Amino acid sequence: MSEENTQHSEDLENEVQETNETKDASTTETSNEETKAEPTPEEKYAELNDRFLRLYAEFDNFRRRSNKEKLEVISTANATLLKDLLPVLDDFERAVANNENVEDIQIVKEGFNLIHHKLKSILESKGLKAMEAKGNPFDSELHEAIANIPAPEDVLKGAVIDDVEKGYYLHDKVIRFAKVVVGQ
Repeated sequence: MSEENTQHSEDLENEVQETNETKDASTTETSNEETKAEPTPEEKYAELNDRFLRLYAEFDNFRRRSNKEKLEVISTANATLLKDLLPVLDDFERAVANNENVEDIQIVKEGFNLIHHKLKSILESKGLKAMEAKGNPFDSELHEAIANIPAPEDVLKGAVIDDVEKGYYLHDKVIRFAKVVVGQ
């Protein structure tokens, strides 16, 4: 039985030793975690500097990509309008070729009116709208006065008497001011 007691006491010693080693390891890990939890100021600086550099690089890439996309949009923005205007150009070329041999001026007038109507409808579908200025009060935000004449009637004083050149809106924004004659 003494052998059993000796064996048993050796087992107990081994268990105590293993428990102590586990405690030592856990305290070592805890102390390592505490050290890791509080980085030095140099480490904090390095981490923040790294984050800043990455963010700056990301923003710089975004800015370059945005500028490139803007240039692409600008360069291709007129492509759809020009593509829609090509049939009008074709109609004008056919009209010019056919009008060389035509003796009836009424047919020529009708052809050009059709082409004008087609061009106008394409431009209106793209958002272009002609400005109605004649008879309206003069507005420097919409009109450009090129001449002042005595008003034939008192009602026309300070109003637009004649359109010399039409003004146009593109989606309710003035893209060309109307050149007008104003009554005094």
